Amino acid sequence: MALMKLFSLTKSTFTPAISLGIRNCSYKVVRSPNKLPEEHTYAEITDDFVKKVLLHEFLQGLSIVFGTTFKEPATINYPFEKGPLSPRFRGEHALRRYPSGEERCIACKLCEAICPAQAITIEAEERSDGSRRTTRYDIDMTKCIYCGFCQEACPVDAIVEGPNFEYSTFTHEELLYNKEKLLDNGDKWEVEIAANIEADHLYR
Repeated sequence: MALMKLFSLTKSTFTPAISLGIRNCSYKVVRSPNKLPEEHTYAEITDDFVKKVLLHEFLQGLSIVFGTTFKEPATINYPFEKGPLSPRFRGEHALRRYPSGEERCIACKLCEAICPAQAITIEAEERSDGSRRTTRYDIDMTKCIYCGFCQEACPVDAIVEGPNFEYSTFTHEELLYNKEKLLDNGDKWEVEIAANIEADHLYR
């Protein structure tokens, strides 16, 4: 009976009465009138017509497609096409020779000493004329971090990082380069290596 007395409903209002023992509090909520439909301006109606009926967004996207179709592509068809490389590019290592065919390396071991990854191993011996030559020059390419310190430390530009970056292998052993492999790389890429050194010599 107390709940029935608490709420009394009318057609447009309801007045719940809450008895707190000290005072009575009543609340009255009036129904809000129905909102009138918003009026649209002629410009808004025209804009809506263009977007929905004339497929404005579709035609705008289509124009972008046709606009980029005849432009120069931003990509290249690798490996049949290759982009330019900087003269400072650090790729596969190589040992160079002089034009006479003599090895440039003087076995000073500066590259071995400066290598932070300890990837270079050199053994040397004395020649009959008193000069030094390398009997062993190994580079573990899996340790190399391509910092370029060996090339910077070499006083005769013997060890360099060439322009070749396509030398992936199937086995680990193939990435353990010996002196013969490095000299072969130098003979193969000498023209490009010499051009890169010449282009960069002002900044070294």
